[in-house]
Amino acid sequence: MDRGSDAAGRVGRVAGGAVVAALFMGSTLVTPLYDVYRARYGFSALTLVLLYAVYVIGNLAALLLFGRLSDQIGRKPVMFAGLGLAAVSAGLFMTAHTLGLLFAGRIVSGLSVGIGAAAATAWITECTPADRRARAASVMTAFNFVGLTLGLLVAGPIVQYASAPLLMPFAAYLLVLAAAGAAAAIPPETVARRSAVRLAPRLGVPPGARLAFLAPAATGFCAMAVVGFYAALGPTTVRQDLHVVDRALGSAIVAELFVVATLLILVTQRLSGRRAMLVGLAATPVGLALLILGQRMASMPVLIAGTSFCGVAGALGYRGGLAVANALAPAERRAETASLFFLCCFCGNALPVIGVGALTGAVGPHAADLAFACLISAIAAAALIAGIAASPPGSAATR
Repeated sequence: MDRGSDAAGRVGRVAGGAVVAALFMGSTLVTPLYDVYRARYGFSALTLVLLYAVYVIGNLAALLLFGRLSDQIGRKPVMFAGLGLAAVSAGLFMTAHTLGLLFAGRIVSGLSVGIGAAAATAWITECTPADRRARAASVMTAFNFVGLTLGLLVAGPIVQYASAPLLMPFAAYLLVLAAAGAAAAIPPETVARRSAVRLAPRLGVPPGARLAFLAPAATGFCAMAVVGFYAALGPTTVRQDLHVVDRALGSAIVAELFVVATLLILVTQRLSGRRAMLVGLAATPVGLALLILGQRMASMPVLIAGTSFCGVAGALGYRGGLAVANALAPAERRAETASLFFLCCFCGNALPVIGVGALTGAVGPHAADLAFACLISAIAAAALIAGIAASPPGSAATR
């Protein structure tokens, strides 16, 4: 690659990363507001977690219906559509006067991420020289977590100190989306040939790899369950159990998970997918145990330690599980296998959190959180054993 094309590729990678970060920022921008919405609308703990979890409906719709759209019509139109949907989501939140509009805002936010981030990720890959694409995958995942961190760090102080806490975070977000759109307009399109639009979903695993797929699938489920649990309920835990009333500080504590995840992804780029997956699985029960202990003891240091381990579980579990899943399928079926892996991640992000919300009303938040920690730890332990047994050192999944 000559110097001019390398510079153009660098611009494309930065622009694609800006789009990914901006879209994922929208998913955590609402996190510091959950308590505010709950006080205003008087909804239950179950409704609170449902408000978080409906985001996955948009993710699933994007995955099942629009996963191949950017291959067919180009990356840039789909990225701009994702940014536009994110702006619509922000508008819904800014004008929300009913619970239904809040739910609609979350669903559209999930749709924007599912559509736009997939196209931006493909664009980053195509702007990266072939010999660097393995490392670029880690950098792309880091952009996800950067966006998740920004959502918390931007919204937290605004919610705490601004005069219009239900409006200002989304006004600031619209500016971020505009900047990301301007960045995406600069580089050229990377898809030269267009094809007919086909929206039929394609998910699956080659028959001979189905048993081996269970470990990375369970890893993705657990990794996103930990992230979803902490993103949905972390601010409430910080306020009610640790008595941190400053939402800016509470958001910063929750953001620690995503900061740890981002840094870890960047410094472990040479770690094989299988080893990353196993480390993430091993960290899961440790992180959850420390979170529960910190909650019971009302101990900030213990909670911070648990958050760090959960960051390890989320980052390495997600990255490693995806790498192992990709290694199980031939190139012509890799997209189908990756899509099924993402489906497992989305289910992990939503279903256990909904279970926590349902249990909270019956047995209380502490018992519900403990039940969640035990269930996810058991799944992670089983996946760890399966992962160790399934791929001996030297197999394709370890490289």
